[in-house]
Amino acid sequence: MKRLIQTIKNIFKIEELRKRIGYTVLLLLVYRLGSFIVLPGIDSTMIANMQDFSQEGLVGLLNMFSGGAFGNASIFALGVMPYISASIVIQLLGVFVPYFKKLQMEGESGRRKMNQLTRYLTIVILCIQGPAYMAALHNQIPEEAFIAIYRLGWSSFLFNIVSTVILIGGTMFVMWLGERITDRGIGNGISLIIMVGIIARLPYALVAEIGEKASSSAAGGLLMLVVELIILFFVFVAAIALVQGVRKVPVQYAKRVVGNKQYGGVRQYIPMKINAAGVMPIIFAQALMLFPLIFSNFEATRGFAATMSNYTGFWYNLVFFFFVVIFTFFYTAVTVNPTMMAEDMKKNGGFIPGVKPGKKTVEYLDSIMSRVTLPGSIFLGLIAILPAFAMLLGVNNQFASFYGGTSLLILVGVVLDTLQQIESHLLMRHYDGLMKTGRLKGRSGM
Repeated sequence: MKRLIQTIKNIFKIEELRKRIGYTVLLLLVYRLGSFIVLPGIDSTMIANMQDFSQEGLVGLLNMFSGGAFGNASIFALGVMPYISASIVIQLLGVFVPYFKKLQMEGESGRRKMNQLTRYLTIVILCIQGPAYMAALHNQIPEEAFIAIYRLGWSSFLFNIVSTVILIGGTMFVMWLGERITDRGIGNGISLIIMVGIIARLPYALVAEIGEKASSSAAGGLLMLVVELIILFFVFVAAIALVQGVRKVPVQYAKRVVGNKQYGGVRQYIPMKINAAGVMPIIFAQALMLFPLIFSNFEATRGFAATMSNYTGFWYNLVFFFFVVIFTFFYTAVTVNPTMMAEDMKKNGGFIPGVKPGKKTVEYLDSIMSRVTLPGSIFLGLIAILPAFAMLLGVNNQFASFYGGTSLLILVGVVLDTLQQIESHLLMRHYDGLMKTGRLKGRSGM
């Protein structure tokens, strides 16, 4: 305990780190305040039906990601999920379209162009999701709640257009907040915004679960709550193990003599992470699972949308599990480049014992990464669909969401990643890290 207090003091001794943490907290507070600002022209006291509607299934998950902004009919109601969806599309194009492949190879300038294209695509997605959200509002709250229409005489079409523009502006502002946090704060801004939204819903979910178990007619209601919390603890531990698990590949460096000094001759290790993709496969897969909501207003596709929006249904969880596995391999292939790793080893006089340098090393690293990623992706997919099993066993819908990858792994991954960045600042200035033994291993361990 004494060491923890000293570490916290060390954090605030570093002026740059102190400013970065303060800047991050300030922008996150701005985001949280914005999630309670209701769309102009809507009576905030009459959206109780929307709150009930936004607690179920995929809509409830979207509400959790937005920190309750979806159910509040807030200017930030659509959150950052349209941006995540656009990022998925752009990254997929980077694999299959030559123009986007070229942009990926252009370094910083190419990255800026791809970010700009992602923003444009986000606006296109928002132009689709904004009217869909307004249609949901009209279906879920009484007409009297629309003050601009009921009292001021606006046409429904004009009100929906103005509200859609506000929703687009709200999401673009949230994206701007995330980029500022990434550039001038601590941690990844978009991930932190999602995490804060999830944490904001945790107290409501826990209170709802406690109330349900306390009022249960069954004799062991409160005992079941204790069992649920114990299971949640072990799932949390498993999530940490998944995020931090690695397989070490030995690399031997040959001896070199330059002048009177000797270099190399030591053995080091390349950490092959079980889950090198971090929480991104969960976020990507969840964004894709929200697409069927777009088709819920069309008669021909309403059955398909209902099937793919059933949070506890077989087909939803099967497709979700499949997406998580696929995106784990995809994102690992994007972020981990065996060819570059082999070239770096060769330049520095390193080699893997028993493996020839060059093409053989690339093939060896690729095979190791594939064998490590396969069980990691399956485990990640199983954790992602755990909430469905929890709900089938009687856990409250809101609280069950914290048993799975869409919330738990995001919390674990983002927290570890942020703590790793804080520890890097401490160690760089010769202070003790946050852990007594070893260093924290976040998502950026490669």
